Amino acid sequence: MLSLMAQGWRVRALCRRDPKDLLQDAPTVEIVAGDLADGGALEELCEAADVVVHAAGLVKARRVADFTLVNVEGARQLAQAAADAPHTILISSLSAREPRLSPYAESKHAAEAVMAGTLASRLTIVRPCAIYGPRDRELLPIFQAADVSPILPLFGADARITMVHVEDAADQVAMIAAGAPKGARYSICDDRPQGYSWRELMTSAAAACNRRPGLIPVPELVIQSLAFISEISRLTGASPMLTRAKVRELLHRDWSVAPDTLAPTVPPVRHTLATGFKHTVDWCRQAGWLKH
Repeated sequence: MLSLMAQGWRVRALCRRDPKDLLQDAPTVEIVAGDLADGGALEELCEAADVVVHAAGLVKARRVADFTLVNVEGARQLAQAAADAPHTILISSLSAREPRLSPYAESKHAAEAVMAGTLASRLTIVRPCAIYGPRDRELLPIFQAADVSPILPLFGADARITMVHVEDAADQVAMIAAGAPKGARYSICDDRPQGYSWRELMTSAAAACNRRPGLIPVPELVIQSLAFISEISRLTGASPMLTRAKVRELLHRDWSVAPDTLAPTVPPVRHTLATGFKHTVDWCRQAGWLKH
């Protein structure tokens, strides 16, 4: 929102909960209370909007049906509410290009098709790679391990993973809203579209914590076994992040980004991987998420 406001947009946001703590730096944002199942709230959100940005979605769920309900049916509802808007931007995921890997990836791929069916050339699809930064809990276990463990695991030896700091992702979305050609599909990443190895990621995470642990390759069977154990928590109603489907995503060999899929005139990134990880670790310490 801050990136959009910096370009002069007046922002209206759909929120399920009171966003007071998140909007201290953006007091002029107009809040619409509701969620993706609330047709009235979606109509109010999209009324007279010049650009609609759809960034809501589930990244973990207890059941496959939950991904469908939120990521697919929610996208359908939003597209219908945005039918009169001149431009809608769907924040999808790079995983949508590999829908067979996981229910999450399949749901993001399906959301793209659903919204395109309603909005046609007025829809722009944005596929971010792995986004990290303050308030992100998905990469927190890596930083927690890097902060205290004498050994960090290495996964696929030849895998390439693209990354982007949340501030850079927001800047690129704002730039796309400001004037990139509509009806296209763009990728979002940092200044390394070719991606990083797991060794580079783990080394950078440790460096952000001022540590130099050992690195040990972990066989895929071990990771899959840990994911199976994690999935048992579903019996208690939890939504585990580490699942066998998530492992298939993590071990996929090629999450690099083709340069010709990036939006034109992409702004220079604020954060390299090193500075972005350090910024994230510093925030996590201040927030009490890292105790060491």
